[in-house]
Amino acid sequence: MLLHQARAQVVDYCRRMTRDHLTVGTSGNVSIREGDLIALSPSGVDYDELTPQAICVVGLDGTQVDGDLKPSTEVPMHLVVYANTDAQAVVHCHPVYATALGLVASEVPLAHYMLAPCGGAVQVVPYALFGTAELASAVEAAMAGRNAVLLRNHGATTWGASIKAAYTAAVYLEWVCQVYLAARPAGSPALLSEDQFADAAAAVARYGQGRC
Repeated sequence: MLLHQARAQVVDYCRRMTRDHLTVGTSGNVSIREGDLIALSPSGVDYDELTPQAICVVGLDGTQVDGDLKPSTEVPMHLVVYANTDAQAVVHCHPVYATALGLVASEVPLAHYMLAPCGGAVQVVPYALFGTAELASAVEAAMAGRNAVLLRNHGATTWGASIKAAYTAAVYLEWVCQVYLAARPAGSPALLSEDQFADAAAAVARYGQGRC
C-alpha cells in the first residue's frame, strides 16, 4: 500500500478535527504530501470508519493512483496549495468561529500574536462552490505569504511543513477568531501593528523548544 504512514496520519488528524470541534459530520478534509504523491481523505466517509486503506492517493495532477474510494471533492484546493507553497500537509475544516467570522469580515486581523502559525492576518476569500476550480483560484489569490485562508460561507484551510504544523495553524486560527468575535460586541478591538506582530511572531518561534 502506497504512503502507509501518511495515510495513517490522515486518519488520525481527521478524527482529531472532530474531537477538537474543528468540523462536523463528514465535512472537512486532510492531506499529506510525500514527494509527488498526496494522501487525501475520501469524500463523505464517517471519520470513525476511516482506515489507512480507505485513504486515497493522488498525484500532483489530481489523478488517483491508489485507493478504492473517491477522494475528497476539495482535490483542486489541495493541489493549489501544493503547487504554490512548500507545504507538506493541508487541513480544511469547518470550525464555528472561523466560519462565522468569514461571514462578516474580509480578514482575520492582527488581534493576537497566536496568528503566528498562520503567517499574519488571514484573508477571507470570496464565496465559490466547494470542490470547484473557482474556489481553488480564489484560495490561490489570497494565500501569498500566509499559511491559512478563510473561505466565505464555508470554513478554513491551513497548511504547513508538516501535518502537525498545518493542524496547529487551524487550531490557533479558530481560537483567535473566537477571541476576536467575543471582543467585538464590547467595543472596537485593539490590534497589533505589523511591527508588533513581527516581533511577537519571532519571539513565538524562539519560545520553549523553538516551536509554537
